[in-house]
Amino acid sequence: MVKEGMTHWNSFGLRNSPPMSARSRVDAIPGPLQPVVERRRELHREPFTGITTDGTTRAGLFTLSPTGVSTAPIAEAALGFLDGLSIEQRERCQFSLDSNHWRSWVNVHMNFFRHGVMLEQLSTEGRQRGLDLLRTTLSAHGFSQARDIMRLNELLAIVSGRPDEYGEWPYFVSIFGNPGSEEPWGWQFDGHHLNINCVIIGDQLVMTPTFMGSEPCRVDAGPYAGTSVFDKEEARGLDLIRALDASQTAKALLRPSIQPSDLPAELRGPFDPLMQASAFMDNAVIETEGVQATDLDDAQRRLLRTLVSTYVGWTRNGHADVKMDEVDAHLDETWFAWMGSTGDGPFYYRVQSPVILIEFDHLEGIVFDNDMRTRHHVHSVVRTPNGGDYGIDLLRQHHERYDHSTGHHVANEHADHDHLHPHGSAGQR
Repeated sequence: MVKEGMTHWNSFGLRNSPPMSARSRVDAIPGPLQPVVERRRELHREPFTGITTDGTTRAGLFTLSPTGVSTAPIAEAALGFLDGLSIEQRERCQFSLDSNHWRSWVNVHMNFFRHGVMLEQLSTEGRQRGLDLLRTTLSAHGFSQARDIMRLNELLAIVSGRPDEYGEWPYFVSIFGNPGSEEPWGWQFDGHHLNINCVIIGDQLVMTPTFMGSEPCRVDAGPYAGTSVFDKEEARGLDLIRALDASQTAKALLRPSIQPSDLPAELRGPFDPLMQASAFMDNAVIETEGVQATDLDDAQRRLLRTLVSTYVGWTRNGHADVKMDEVDAHLDETWFAWMGSTGDGPFYYRVQSPVILIEFDHLEGIVFDNDMRTRHHVHSVVRTPNGGDYGIDLLRQHHERYDHSTGHHVANEHADHDHLHPHGSAGQR
């Protein structure tokens, strides 16, 4: 008998779903998806408050202060990308920093909300410049996983025979603000299973929300043989849940199974029914659940920290260390919750603290016709709760400290000049 979650993905057939392009805007939305899309549009129109545990944003968690880690290479990569675009492409690619397009990223393959310039429409050199922006911002592990996700999306185009819906290059890049100036700016990468939002304020970097996923996750034959994603994220979650004693597991384990037949109706469905912080959930209220870090021993706390650092480590070296310092400052307030198998089957977990939220989920098939959850389809997301996503809280502090009314970057007279944020490292050109 094949173990739960271990059936090979290529043994499944293909799901017969209505064709919806990844490239051209989808206007004819199939009936069952219409309420889902409309609900996301409603959420998009809500003013941003950020993810909280009780509906109230906790203040004072994020500090506008120098990190000592230069962001100049990221600004240079963004300027290089823009320099390679035509005037028309730049017009499609660039938005003001306060544009609400930030919040319309979505991990599904269908083009319901895409904006920016699509890498597929660029020359080989233009695509490489777009990848340079990723490479410069992400760590080696983060970039490698991102590129493998894109390649596995190409595999879907080949296997499904639906090249308009999948592929390596239907990913959209947007630039917000002006990279290389003294002002805050950012960029967004948006497409199927890969969504990254990066905001830069001086030498500070916020790279949330970030979503990474894939279907399938491992390939052992053909041109993509050897490709494997989320190995660390799976293994380190299992390391922690398996290290808990019986009383700790009783707290952490919210449900012993995540198979649809074992879940209530509200937790069944094709669009992240277990994940609470996925696309458009910028204002979600997520109560802490599971086991708290204060109930863990030193070895278990190290495993929790290692798990968190795996996701923080998607970000470039240096800035990942800065974020981990922030995580460590709130480690006692960190919670770990688990649903599903602790053996070979599918599972979900969540790590939640005042300054970071991580979710990992194994899902049923979307491209492949399997209604049982397996380890062949993964979604994961990283968020900064309490107004930290998209750098919103830091941007608020920035605008309190600097007067922009004259069109120049001038410190307000009432600002604390001993702690004004330096901007030279953001890219002096």
